[in-house]
Amino acid sequence: MNTIMYESAVDNVVESTKENITVIQKMINDVISWAEGKIGSLFLALLFVFIGFKIVKIILKLVDKGFERRGIDKSVESFLNSLIKAVLYILVLITAATIMGIQMTSFIALLTSAGVAISLALQGSLANFAGGVLILLVKPYKVGDYIVEGASGNEGTVTAIDIFYTKLATIDNRLVVIPNGALTNSTIINVTAYDRRRLDMTIGVSYHSDIDKVKQVINDVITSEERVIQTDPIDIFIDKFDDSEITMRFRFSVATKDYWAVKWDTNERIKKAFDENAITIPFKQVDVHIDKEEKTI
Repeated sequence: MNTIMYESAVDNVVESTKENITVIQKMINDVISWAEGKIGSLFLALLFVFIGFKIVKIILKLVDKGFERRGIDKSVESFLNSLIKAVLYILVLITAATIMGIQMTSFIALLTSAGVAISLALQGSLANFAGGVLILLVKPYKVGDYIVEGASGNEGTVTAIDIFYTKLATIDNRLVVIPNGALTNSTIINVTAYDRRRLDMTIGVSYHSDIDKVKQVINDVITSEERVIQTDPIDIFIDKFDDSEITMRFRFSVATKDYWAVKWDTNERIKKAFDENAITIPFKQVDVHIDKEEKTI
């Protein structure tokens, strides 16, 4: 009896295995048949992608030349280039899928059903895209401006405003890539927004110094500098009385491009002028006075 049950179980396993093998063979045959039927379409699709990408590059070059002829702002040009490139590449891939026989209605329905999930996954990217559009509309800065980002203190010259990111080149030749969404949600200081800047400087002098003479020496240094805009006011005054010095403050205007050069040169020239006129720039010090009292017994 046990032998009969064992043989029956073995027969069932064998039959089940045969059925599974038959199903697998059928699936393999279906895949092979599909591949044989689609190999021509696949070749055409790959060929179309290759040629399409080449055509996209040519179109982008023509678009660049058109932007240059029309004198479009570099910031807008960079953003539109990125947007046009993305759209053209997507069109090429969709067309290639159509050549392979993929029904676009089904593809679009799939994208629609997955739209919510994609939106959630790409929240940051969508915020950056919206930020890029907002930057182009409001124009807090443009390509070529020197900006300082308030959130993290990144600063540099704007080299590109892309769909999702703004690229900065720092003074020490580094590339900083900042999401557009972060820039639109933080304070931005545009250092080069205007063609002139007010240079504000301070220097300390000894309490024994002749203030009128100090002011005259500083004024002579400033007025003899050719890069100073002499038509704007020049202010020289006592800012505060510190522990070991009188802090003098002076302000004048220069062209934005000359800001740092004039500042460095002015510091050096004032030090030399002070030395020539015996004006002391004190260092921090503490004077200690000891009173001796005679004790009587």
